[in-house]
Amino acid sequence: MTDGLPLPRRYLAIAALSLGNALIIIDGGVANIALPSIARDLHVDSSSVVSIVTIYQLMLVMLLLPFAGLGERIGLKRLYQTGQMVFTVATLLCFFAKSLPFLLIVRAAQAIGAAAALSVSSALIRSTYPARSLGSGLGINSAIVSASAALAPSLGGLILGIAPWPWVFASTIPFAIGSLALGRTLPNPRARDLPFDLPGAILCAAMFGLVIGGLESGVHGDSPVVSAAIVLAGAVLGVFFVRRERSESNPILPLDLLDRPVVALSAIGAYTAFIASMTLIISMPFRLQHEFGFTPPEMGILMAPWPLTNVVVAPLTGWLSNRIPAGLLGGIGMAISIVALVLIAFMPVHPSYFDIIWRMALCGSGFGTFLPPNARLIIGSAPRERAAAAGGMVSTIRLLGQTTGATLVAALLAVGIGTGMAPPLVAAGLAFVAGACSLARLRPSIRNPQREETQDVQPAAQVR
Repeated sequence: MTDGLPLPRRYLAIAALSLGNALIIIDGGVANIALPSIARDLHVDSSSVVSIVTIYQLMLVMLLLPFAGLGERIGLKRLYQTGQMVFTVATLLCFFAKSLPFLLIVRAAQAIGAAAALSVSSALIRSTYPARSLGSGLGINSAIVSASAALAPSLGGLILGIAPWPWVFASTIPFAIGSLALGRTLPNPRARDLPFDLPGAILCAAMFGLVIGGLESGVHGDSPVVSAAIVLAGAVLGVFFVRRERSESNPILPLDLLDRPVVALSAIGAYTAFIASMTLIISMPFRLQHEFGFTPPEMGILMAPWPLTNVVVAPLTGWLSNRIPAGLLGGIGMAISIVALVLIAFMPVHPSYFDIIWRMALCGSGFGTFLPPNARLIIGSAPRERAAAAGGMVSTIRLLGQTTGATLVAALLAVGIGTGMAPPLVAAGLAFVAGACSLARLRPSIRNPQREETQDVQPAAQVR
């Protein structure tokens, strides 16, 4: 009995998943570069047009875990392809957007499709690869995500130079066609005959929506009292939601997985690592421009080594995670990142291109060494029937960490220390927490649950 898909079907399924993930990441990123053009054409101010990005991120955070639970019940392949079709149709509707409200509705629809696909993509990766190669699969997926994120701004700028802004969104249609055409090769794990917890899904979406929405409201200058009240309402709802989920056998919020120390430590480490990386990525352009005097084109070049390094490092560390404990790899990765972040904080007064590029590359390689093995541990430690919940949790943690990082940078900027050495030093402290969580997983009492991963071999009959 073997697990994973047989060759050559496995390669076709990998191509389908890679194209699908690239589609969602690129389309989510190209919107940023198109915002000024959209504001001009739709006759709205810059502060209002930012909601095109905000509503997309908010809907993703709200829906990832509920959709992961739905995927377990209706089938991972079915939900993934349905999400892609919804995303593609919504993208085509961008051509008909003549007002900001309509475009926001379209972006919300895009986010619904993206959440459906992303919520089960990691579980499909787990069913595509043999257990012994899961780390390689997640490393390749991380490389695809990094490459897509790096490509998005350049692709968006190139298209805006020759075509109106709706074509920026349409640039991903070839990825959608390719992924949908290859979709028949995807694994199709047997759905679970369980009722879907609709009240739990609504509570989950409301909790994240209120907390993240309140934080975004405060960042964008709305009333602090109102923003705090929204966050507090979300927190209170969250307490009720968590208590309710404790009594569920298959909770929407995967508390059953977080009860495992190895998963809980991995989740905390991932959250702090994503906050750290986003803190540097968002604050660095301000420092490059305000403190060092670089132009926007120069800043793009100087920031590029981070994602480009990840394209190389992530598959390598994914492969290594099949052979070396994830706790050790994660500790090494965060140690590299801490050194790089401190070096970035204490850059020369007049840094050259090389001074910045090698530091950014070193920092990107550290996070690239930490994240794929960490994701492998979370997904591989979960029972196979809860793989979708584990994958949804990984994606939700990434988005929550990125949102928290953006909020943290806004706070540092508000108090006047967001353009100097404070952000990389704060990021170094967060990386230390992530590294400590990773090394803690090396304790035998915590490492033992990893054996479930190697014992969890899915019968071939269950993957159709």
